[in-house]
Parts: sequence; C-alpha cells; structure tokens
Amino acid sequence: MTPLRDKMQEDLKLHGMSIKTQEAYLRAVKLLAEYYRKSPDQITEEELRQYFLYLTNVKHYAPSTFTIALCAIRFFYEHTLRKEWRLLELLRAPSSHKLPEILTLDEVHRILECVHVQGVRVCLITIYACGLRVQEGVHLQVQDIDSSHGTIHIRNGKGGKDRYIPLPPKVLEMLRQYWKTHRNPTWLFPSRHENPYRIDQASQPMGAETVQRAFQAALLESGVSKAATVHTLRHSYSTHLLEAGVNLRVIQAYLGHASPSTTSLYAHLTPKTSVEALQALNQILQDL
Repeated sequence: MTPLRDKMQEDLKLHGMSIKTQEAYLRAVKLLAEYYRKSPDQITEEELRQYFLYLTNVKHYAPSTFTIALCAIRFFYEHTLRKEWRLLELLRAPSSHKLPEILTLDEVHRILECVHVQGVRVCLITIYACGLRVQEGVHLQVQDIDSSHGTIHIRNGKGGKDRYIPLPPKVLEMLRQYWKTHRNPTWLFPSRHENPYRIDQASQPMGAETVQRAFQAALLESGVSKAATVHTLRHSYSTHLLEAGVNLRVIQAYLGHASPSTTSLYAHLTPKTSVEALQALNQILQDL
C-alpha cells in the first residue's frame, strides 16, 4: 500500500466508515488513478471534471455507482488532500426514482422451492422471513438466536446498528434442524470450502456469492420472469408485512431504516393499497 492510500484509509477509519465502505472508497480512488495512470494527488481539477464526464457519458454509471465514486473521490480530495475545489461542490449524482421489484407470495415460494442445496435454501428462507440483507443472513451466528423470545439479534448492520427482529417459530425449527446437520459452534451457515466434510470446524460463514448464485439459478428454474435478486426478498418481506396490516414504523425498525421516508416507499408497492385507493376513488366519483 502506498503512503497516500494508507493515509486515506486512516482518515476513513477516523470518520467512522465501515470496512465495506472503506474498501469501496479506496477502490473508487484507485480506478481514478488507473484511468490517468498517475498518483491521484497529481490529478488536476480539470482532469477530475473530465473523469466524471467520462463516467457519465461513456461508462454510463448507474446513479448508485456514480454516487459511490463521487463520495469516495470527494472524501479523498477534501479530507485526505485538504483541497478546496469548487468542482467538488458542483458535482451531484444523477437522481433515480426507480421502484424496486417485488415478488408475490406465490413467486417467493416457487423460487425457494427451486433451491436444492439445503443450507442455502434455509439461509434464503431466513433472509425472506426476517427481511435481512444477504450479508446479515450469511453472517448469522448461533448466539444471535434467542429462542425464548423468538427473535434474531442482527449485530453491526448497515450503519453499524444492531436490531432485533421477530423469528417465526417455523423458521426457528428449520434453523434448529439444519444446525443439527453440522453443529458448528459459531455459524448458523458455515462455509463448506475449508473442509466440506467437517463444516462443524469451519471458521468462516457461507459466502454471499454462493447464496446469490443459487438464487439466480432458482429464479431461472422457477420460471418467474421478474428481474429479482436476493435483496428482492427483503423488499418483498416489507411489502407483505404492510399488506398484512403491520404498522410502517414497526417495519422501519425491523429493516433498520434510519428514516421513515425510506420505508414509506413500500406503501406505493402493495396491491392491497392500490385496491383500497381505487375503491375510495370509485366512491368519491360515483355521484359525478
């Protein structure tokens, strides 16, 4: 690692950034340096302007990817190099208001039935039943399950936040039965890569990539035509809870959202909400 990279990583740590965010920011600055084939502290403000035009017009970065690059490079120049460039104030990520894909209950069942590896299937069921992010799912530990209270303890979630989520009894029993097949003292979903015959001794959890690949294979086999990912299970969980009458604030707490406005997105995605709105409109318009 170069001294400049070391300094940026130290600044990111002092700023309280998670390991995953640190890696993403360092990678974004590395791509900038590779594009100009020189150290990023030698890049001019005009070159930086041309780079962001390249990301927009040539690479066609998605808003989320552009945002990561912008935040990373802005952090590097403002905090690590202490530069006060007006360009950094001018730059804004393109706005995006795309609604997430949502699966029906039937589609969720069809996809999960096509996952043929037991550990991966149980992991995906847990992710859906508890509204977890994929990394939260694969990193579940035995100590995170509180069977007496029927909850899962999510440790160090997005933003470094802990939270408790209700664990359905059916999923608890499923987790118990699966754990008996490996009896790893730490991980609920241990990796099979270290030693497929002794996963009770695995020191690492199942990889997120393993779960994602299995989900995509199951999606194809199921015949569900939506552009779904593992994260779609989390969106679907939220929508299904809302349709069942669970309060939006409660769902916000389960998901670990900092703002209720993030969770309120799901109010626009429920067929039940649409039907109720149409019924109300019909009532309003019937005398016109």
